[in-house]
Amino acid sequence: MSEGNGAQVKLARKDFQSDQEVRWCPGCGDYGILTAIQMLMPELGVRPEEMVFVSGIGCAARLPYYMNTYGIHSIHGRAPAIASGVALARPDLHVWVIGGDGDMLSIGGNHLIHALRRNVNLKILMFNNQIYGLTKGQYSPTSELGKVTKSTPFGSLDQPFNPVSVALGAEASFVARTHDMDRKHMTEIFRRAHEHRGASFVEVYQNCNVFNDGAFDTILTKDARPNMLIDLHHGEQIRFGDEQQFGVVMNEYGEAKIVNVADVGEAALLVHDEARPDPTLAFALSRLADQPTTPTPVGVFRAVQRPTYDSEMQRQLAEASEKSGLGELDALLRSAPTWSVG
Repeated sequence: MSEGNGAQVKLARKDFQSDQEVRWCPGCGDYGILTAIQMLMPELGVRPEEMVFVSGIGCAARLPYYMNTYGIHSIHGRAPAIASGVALARPDLHVWVIGGDGDMLSIGGNHLIHALRRNVNLKILMFNNQIYGLTKGQYSPTSELGKVTKSTPFGSLDQPFNPVSVALGAEASFVARTHDMDRKHMTEIFRRAHEHRGASFVEVYQNCNVFNDGAFDTILTKDARPNMLIDLHHGEQIRFGDEQQFGVVMNEYGEAKIVNVADVGEAALLVHDEARPDPTLAFALSRLADQPTTPTPVGVFRAVQRPTYDSEMQRQLAEASEKSGLGELDALLRSAPTWSVG
């Protein structure tokens, strides 16, 4: 990376670490996510002052304090809306949005889906621990049916959101999933999100070891991963298992189903196409696991290109300026219709 005088400057993780003490519960999965982000940043070729991290409210929302970049600790659920404003006003900045499953899918659900459908150039990371951690363990929009918490002593009656399905339903142009137990995988997914031009949505399975410990153990323990994680790779057959004995096929109803490869033959296996314009295939893959207790896809579900909201807005502004002259704000405010009062 070069400075204005042409001199080369090599960035390191320490350049993206703030002087604030990191304060999460010991053992929290957020530590691993923060480390992955800070270790990736020097590789992106972007200086700290060219980045903004915007968060809402919750445990995950503390992350901007720990980044030596610009940051906004905003209000509950509104981070995507505030970040959209930053991206529109300053398209030269790289804007990341950080939030939890409660922050983004409860009070912030409306802001999230509109940021995605508009394809604002944002990198949205949603830490999903299936619980409200900061407010001490209430059930969240991703908690499983029957979840017993302080707010649901007889078990939750709410059908949980599948965040990847929600993002795909909102026509997000980049949708992925990773988890806090694999730094290499997180780093690669975050890199892909950064490289994508448009709204990137990444769900990160994150363990809350105080209020929901072990929520992902069924799929994320070291022994379980080979047979429980379905790693998606563009252009490759979807296959998994410690001996690659399992695969994914599409049935006659357009549903993705897990099979034994020996039963159907290799030719029947589904080939992953993250660049497919229609989100149907990605959505079918997102429905393979309603909850992270059965074989669950991770990786990039969808990565397509379409016009971004910020670039289209800049285009309209340029067109309006050409048609009306300088396009000064004062002239706009004084243009007809106007009224005289008094």
